[in-house]
Amino acid sequence: MARRGSFAALLTAVVLSLVGLVGLAQPAAAAPADKPAVLASFTQTSLSSYNTFFAARADQAAWAAYGFDWSTDKCSDSPDNPLGFPFANGCIRHDFGYRNYKAIGAFGANKPRLDNMLLADLERVCARYSGLKKAACDSLAHTYYQAVHVFGTAIVTRADLDRAAAIMQSGAAGAAGAA
Repeated sequence: MARRGSFAALLTAVVLSLVGLVGLAQPAAAAPADKPAVLASFTQTSLSSYNTFFAARADQAAWAAYGFDWSTDKCSDSPDNPLGFPFANGCIRHDFGYRNYKAIGAFGANKPRLDNMLLADLERVCARYSGLKKAACDSLAHTYYQAVHVFGTAIVTRADLDRAAAIMQSGAAGAAGAA
């Protein structure tokens, strides 16, 4: 009789374990139906979209149900702050757009807007400057844009940086000569 009780207890334990495993094997909850709309709201060229994205990025846990990929390598193989111009945030948002539109299979239709978004973000950085410094920043912003537009990644060469630095230095040299 003791054996029969042990067998029943063992069988009950096995059944309960299997029920527990079945419960764990349930499919993950699907992302909310508005994921494409939320993704689009984070990846427009406007300043309000930029601000909305960075507010969400600062509170990623609130967006966990959407399964967004927040990873970034910033400006890839190009400087994040070329000649001191802070381009990293524009690159972070651009990475977010590329990664997440690829994940939902809608990259091709959205790539032009994502590249224009990067340009708009970098131009907002450049708007903080004036004169030759702004011209150098604008030159680099357009170089970054062309790199992602053509190659899909920012590839800025030493020659690109030297050309922008020369723009800034030409103003300094002209000012010194006029003094």
